[in-house]
Amino acid sequence: MKEGKDRVETVLLVDDEEEIMELMKDFLEAEGYNVLTASNGLEALSILKKQVVHCVLLDIMMPNQSGFTTCKQIREISDVPILFLTAVQDDTDKIRGLNIGADDYIVKSATPGEIVARIKAVLRRSRSRENNNTLNYGNLKINIYTREVFVNGRRVNLTPKEFELLQFLAEHPRQVFSHDQLYQKVWGNELIDEHTIRVFIARLREKIEENPSKPQWIHTVWGVGYKFEDKK
Repeated sequence: MKEGKDRVETVLLVDDEEEIMELMKDFLEAEGYNVLTASNGLEALSILKKQVVHCVLLDIMMPNQSGFTTCKQIREISDVPILFLTAVQDDTDKIRGLNIGADDYIVKSATPGEIVARIKAVLRRSRSRENNNTLNYGNLKINIYTREVFVNGRRVNLTPKEFELLQFLAEHPRQVFSHDQLYQKVWGNELIDEHTIRVFIARLREKIEENPSKPQWIHTVWGVGYKFEDKK
């Protein structure tokens, strides 16, 4: 694998011009990347909700909704790196794109080789952030930066509060927390009861444990509360 990567990274191309997508797909696959394609923003969002994507190359001028709108919608669900690709070389558009969450802005006059190089640069930065923000417990990986959870390489969809509960427990392995402590640390000023915490624990187990009735990660300490077990 090139550049020392130990995984096949996936790039999502979003463009209504098929020729451009096919050209970039060929160049990226030649560099060892897995490539997904979407012809509009809604299709791209559907893919991002179902599959692991490491980078998005996003056209601005597309039918139905612009790349700017799509970028905003992506940022509501993911911190995946986004590079705008556009035929318009306009500083106003560039500033707007970067302000709404894009990581880079490329004009279509750039060569495919230059575009690939820019994608590589963004992915290198992303890997660096990820390595510094990932809780790695064997087959369970929790990325604090992207708020993503993977079990056996499969992405698990958690609600924001489920993620915060798992993150808190995983950041304090083997430490036992009572219901009151979890309430204070995770929910803060929200009014919830002990039953609600039990429900959230049960939901987490259903999503991350191979056998929720015999959990590997989130253990009940009877009469006290819960702890995260960090056995690899």
